[in-house]
Amino acid sequence: MDGDGAIDYAAWARLIDWHIESGTAGIVVGGTTGESAALTEAELQELVRRACEQAAGRIAIIAGAGTSSTATTVGRSRRLSELPIDAILVVTPAYNKPTQEGLYRHFAAVAEAAGKPVVLYNVPARTAVDMLPATIGRLSQLQRIVAVKEAVPGPERVGEILAASREGFVVLSGDDATAREAMLAGAKGVISVTANVAPKAMAQMVAAAMHGDASAAERLDAPLAPLHRGLFFEPNPIPVKWALAQLGRIGHGIRLPLTELSEAPRPALLAAMRTAGTI
Repeated sequence: MDGDGAIDYAAWARLIDWHIESGTAGIVVGGTTGESAALTEAELQELVRRACEQAAGRIAIIAGAGTSSTATTVGRSRRLSELPIDAILVVTPAYNKPTQEGLYRHFAAVAEAAGKPVVLYNVPARTAVDMLPATIGRLSQLQRIVAVKEAVPGPERVGEILAASREGFVVLSGDDATAREAMLAGAKGVISVTANVAPKAMAQMVAAAMHGDASAAERLDAPLAPLHRGLFFEPNPIPVKWALAQLGRIGHGIRLPLTELSEAPRPALLAAMRTAGTI
């Protein structure tokens, strides 16, 4: 974003090209790191449209569709499905804390309305509700629901989800710090925060883990570990946007209620970026 909060579409196009060049497999448009909660419906549609145009089939495009309202999420999913995207990402409803049955019905309604594959997103640290493996397994029986981004840390949850789900259902890690272990336990990749700042290094680590090369994955992940932590010194995406601004990839724009990274963690984040080889 520009300093006044307007979307910098030129920088957006450059970021997409950078990710393609760096080996990133897919881009989520309008995820948490993209300030999804601060975007208008028109802005989200335009970002997704431009991403599809810029990517031109070179990389998967996943559009963030989740809100805390089932009706709103259904409507957004329908509209986004009209664009040439590969899937929609739907986070569990935040704040209202539905039951497991409520979560099932919410995602079932989205799956029925969507015209694209649906990726569930479970991130209880941000939404205050944990979609349990049994519920994910139940949802995996719906044809349109193909994967879950699971942000509960650790490989144990991966195994529980796979055991509860239909054959071929995909688990993607949503936690960079434990993504390597998750992939070695059966996850098929990571929807990453760290990859926004170090896309090539993350792509290389993921490739090693996906080939089952635990030693190489550990070696490649070690210099990224400080960055995994540093990008959460303050709530995501505050540190990511500041880091990308230091790299000259974007400007310093960010929308309230988020603010620019405070002074205190900046030296440690810069040190983490150096360790990761980004600067």
